Amino acid sequence: MQVNLQKAEFVRSAAKAGDFPRDRLPQVAFAGRSNVGKSSVINRLLNRKNFARVGAAPGKTTHINYFLIDGAFYLVDLPGYGYAKVSMAEKQRWGRLMEEWFADPALMSLGLMIVDARHKPTADDCTMAEWFKNSGKPFAVVANKLDKLRKSDIEPNLARIRETLGLDDGVKVIPFSAEKGTGKQELLDLILSHAQDYV
Repeated sequence: MQVNLQKAEFVRSAAKAGDFPRDRLPQVAFAGRSNVGKSSVINRLLNRKNFARVGAAPGKTTHINYFLIDGAFYLVDLPGYGYAKVSMAEKQRWGRLMEEWFADPALMSLGLMIVDARHKPTADDCTMAEWFKNSGKPFAVVANKLDKLRKSDIEPNLARIRETLGLDDGVKVIPFSAEKGTGKQELLDLILSHAQDYV
Protein backbone atom coordinates (compact mmCIF):
# COMPACT_ATOMS: atom_id res chain seq x y z
CA MET A 1 0.00 0.00 0.00
CA GLN A 2 1.57 3.28 -1.10
CA VAL A 3 0.59 6.08 1.24
CA ASN A 4 1.99 9.59 1.09
CA LEU A 5 2.61 10.33 4.77
CA GLN A 6 3.44 13.92 3.91
CA LYS A 7 -0.19 14.33 2.89
CA ALA A 8 -1.53 14.64 6.40
CA GLU A 9 -4.26 17.00 7.48
CA PHE A 10 -5.93 17.80 10.77
CA VAL A 11 -9.64 17.02 10.31
CA ARG A 12 -11.42 17.62 13.58
CA SER A 13 -11.38 17.61 17.36
CA ALA A 14 -14.17 15.45 18.75
CA ALA A 15 -15.67 16.46 22.10
CA LYS A 16 -18.62 14.03 21.96
CA ALA A 17 -19.66 10.80 20.25
CA GLY A 18 -21.57 12.66 17.52
CA ASP A 19 -18.26 14.19 16.37
CA PHE A 20 -16.57 10.86 15.58
CA PRO A 21 -16.03 10.31 11.82
CA ARG A 22 -17.95 7.25 10.62
CA ASP A 23 -16.90 7.09 6.99
CA ARG A 24 -15.51 3.53 7.22
CA LEU A 25 -11.91 4.62 6.79
CA PRO A 26 -9.48 2.75 9.09
CA GLN A 27 -8.79 4.50 12.39
CA VAL A 28 -5.41 3.97 14.07
CA ALA A 29 -5.64 5.17 17.67
CA PHE A 30 -2.73 6.50 19.75
CA ALA A 31 -3.03 6.60 23.54
CA GLY A 32 -0.52 7.39 26.26
CA ARG A 33 0.17 9.28 29.47
CA SER A 34 0.30 13.04 29.18
CA ASN A 35 4.09 13.34 29.22
CA VAL A 36 5.09 10.17 27.36
CA GLY A 37 5.85 11.84 24.03
CA LYS A 38 2.78 10.73 22.07
CA SER A 39 2.79 13.83 19.84
CA SER A 40 6.51 13.37 19.22
CA VAL A 41 5.91 9.77 18.09
CA ILE A 42 3.21 10.92 15.63
CA ASN A 43 5.44 13.76 14.38
CA ARG A 44 8.33 11.32 13.83
CA LEU A 45 6.10 8.92 11.88
CA LEU A 46 4.93 11.71 9.58
CA ASN A 47 8.35 13.40 9.31
CA ARG A 48 6.74 16.61 10.50
CA LYS A 49 8.14 18.85 13.21
CA ASN A 50 5.03 20.18 14.91
CA PHE A 51 2.17 18.39 13.22
CA ALA A 52 0.61 16.89 16.31
CA ARG A 53 1.00 19.83 18.64
CA VAL A 54 3.44 19.12 21.43
CA GLY A 55 1.60 20.69 24.34
CA ALA A 56 3.42 23.14 26.60
CA ALA A 57 1.46 21.76 29.54
CA PRO A 58 0.63 18.03 29.62
CA GLY A 59 -3.06 17.19 29.78
CA LYS A 60 -4.13 20.03 27.49
CA THR A 61 -5.67 17.68 24.94
CA THR A 62 -9.06 16.67 26.30
CA HIS A 63 -10.62 16.05 22.90
CA ILE A 64 -10.04 13.22 20.43
CA ASN A 65 -8.08 14.64 17.51
CA TYR A 66 -8.35 13.19 14.01
CA PHE A 67 -5.64 13.46 11.33
CA LEU A 68 -6.40 12.16 7.82
CA ILE A 69 -3.39 10.55 6.13
CA ASP A 70 -3.40 10.69 2.31
CA GLY A 71 -7.19 10.28 2.29
CA ALA A 72 -6.62 6.62 3.24
CA PHE A 73 -6.87 6.34 7.02
CA TYR A 74 -7.06 8.36 10.25
CA LEU A 75 -4.50 8.73 12.97
CA VAL A 76 -6.64 9.23 16.06
CA ASP A 77 -4.92 11.05 18.92
CA LEU A 78 -6.71 10.08 22.13
CA PRO A 79 -6.45 12.50 25.08
CA GLY A 80 -3.39 12.07 27.31
CA TYR A 81 -4.21 10.56 30.71
CA GLY A 82 -2.76 10.41 34.19
CA TYR A 83 -1.99 14.11 34.61
CA ALA A 84 -2.77 15.32 38.11
CA LYS A 85 -3.54 18.97 37.44
CA VAL A 86 -6.84 18.29 35.66
CA SER A 87 -10.07 18.85 37.58
CA MET A 88 -12.23 15.90 38.60
CA ALA A 89 -15.02 17.10 36.29
CA GLU A 90 -12.58 17.18 33.40
CA LYS A 91 -11.34 13.67 34.21
CA GLN A 92 -14.93 12.40 34.27
CA ARG A 93 -15.68 14.09 30.94
CA TRP A 94 -12.55 12.50 29.51
CA GLY A 95 -13.61 9.10 30.87
CA ARG A 96 -17.07 9.34 29.29
CA LEU A 97 -15.63 10.40 25.94
CA MET A 98 -13.20 7.47 25.93
CA GLU A 99 -15.92 5.03 26.96
CA GLU A 100 -18.11 6.19 24.09
CA TRP A 101 -15.23 5.85 21.65
CA PHE A 102 -14.21 2.37 22.77
CA ALA A 103 -17.84 1.22 22.98
CA ASP A 104 -18.29 1.58 19.21
CA PRO A 105 -16.69 -1.44 17.47
CA ALA A 106 -16.95 0.29 14.09
CA LEU A 107 -14.29 2.87 14.98
CA MET A 108 -10.86 1.47 15.87
CA SER A 109 -8.87 -0.62 13.38
CA LEU A 110 -5.62 -0.71 15.38
CA GLY A 111 -4.67 0.58 18.82
CA LEU A 112 -1.21 1.90 19.70
CA MET A 113 -0.35 2.54 23.31
CA ILE A 114 2.72 4.68 23.99
CA VAL A 115 4.66 4.00 27.21
CA ASP A 116 8.00 5.24 28.55
CA ALA A 117 10.67 2.59 27.90
CA ARG A 118 12.57 3.69 31.01
CA HIS A 119 9.85 3.09 33.58
CA LYS A 120 7.49 0.40 34.78
CA PRO A 121 3.99 1.14 33.40
CA THR A 122 1.73 2.98 35.85
CA ALA A 123 -1.72 1.94 37.11
CA ASP A 124 -3.20 4.30 34.50
CA ASP A 125 -1.20 2.53 31.78
CA CYS A 126 -2.55 -0.83 32.98
CA THR A 127 -6.11 0.53 32.83
CA MET A 128 -5.53 1.80 29.29
CA ALA A 129 -4.13 -1.58 28.25
CA GLU A 130 -7.32 -3.23 29.55
CA TRP A 131 -9.42 -0.90 27.37
CA PHE A 132 -7.44 -1.99 24.35
CA LYS A 133 -7.62 -5.69 25.29
CA ASN A 134 -11.37 -5.50 25.91
CA SER A 135 -11.95 -3.80 22.55
CA GLY A 136 -11.15 -7.10 20.82
CA LYS A 137 -9.20 -5.13 18.20
CA PRO A 138 -5.50 -5.57 17.45
CA PHE A 139 -3.14 -3.33 19.39
CA ALA A 140 0.56 -2.88 20.05
CA VAL A 141 2.65 -1.11 22.68
CA VAL A 142 5.25 1.46 21.61
CA ALA A 143 8.06 1.84 24.15
CA ASN A 144 9.22 5.42 23.50
CA LYS A 145 12.36 7.22 24.78
CA LEU A 146 14.57 4.24 23.95
CA ASP A 147 17.49 6.63 23.34
CA LYS A 148 17.48 7.43 27.09
CA LEU A 149 18.26 3.79 28.00
CA ARG A 150 21.58 1.97 28.24
CA LYS A 151 21.76 -0.93 25.78
CA SER A 152 21.94 -3.45 28.61
CA ASP A 153 18.63 -2.14 30.05
CA ILE A 154 16.56 -2.40 26.86
CA GLU A 155 15.58 -6.10 26.95
CA PRO A 156 14.83 -6.24 30.71
CA ASN A 157 12.75 -3.05 30.47
CA LEU A 158 10.74 -4.33 27.50
CA ALA A 159 10.11 -7.59 29.39
CA ARG A 160 8.95 -5.60 32.44
CA ILE A 161 6.54 -3.58 30.29
CA ARG A 162 5.08 -6.76 28.79
CA GLU A 163 4.72 -8.41 32.19
CA THR A 164 3.25 -5.35 33.98
CA LEU A 165 0.63 -4.79 31.27
CA GLY A 166 -0.16 -8.51 31.11
CA LEU A 167 0.31 -8.70 27.35
CA ASP A 168 -0.25 -11.87 25.32
CA ASP A 169 2.63 -13.06 23.15
CA GLY A 170 0.67 -11.87 20.13
CA VAL A 171 0.87 -8.21 21.23
CA LYS A 172 3.96 -6.49 19.87
CA VAL A 173 6.11 -4.25 22.06
CA ILE A 174 7.99 -1.98 19.66
CA PRO A 175 11.15 -0.28 20.96
CA PHE A 176 10.97 3.31 19.71
CA SER A 177 12.79 6.61 19.84
CA ALA A 178 10.93 9.69 18.62
CA GLU A 179 14.27 11.48 19.02
CA LYS A 180 16.36 9.15 16.83
CA GLY A 181 13.74 7.41 14.68
CA THR A 182 14.47 3.92 16.04
CA GLY A 183 11.47 1.63 15.46
CA LYS A 184 9.84 4.00 12.99
CA GLN A 185 9.81 1.55 10.08
CA GLU A 186 8.45 -1.33 12.17
CA LEU A 187 5.64 0.87 13.48
CA LEU A 188 4.82 2.24 10.02
CA ASP A 189 4.71 -1.28 8.57
CA LEU A 190 2.30 -2.34 11.32
CA ILE A 191 0.03 0.68 10.76
CA LEU A 192 -0.04 0.28 6.98
CA SER A 193 -0.70 -3.46 7.16
CA HIS A 194 -3.81 -2.81 9.27
CA ALA A 195 -4.94 0.15 7.19
CA GLN A 196 -4.62 -2.06 4.09
CA ASP A 197 -6.88 -4.72 5.60
CA TYR A 198 -9.72 -2.23 5.52
CA VAL A 199 -9.19 -0.80 2.07
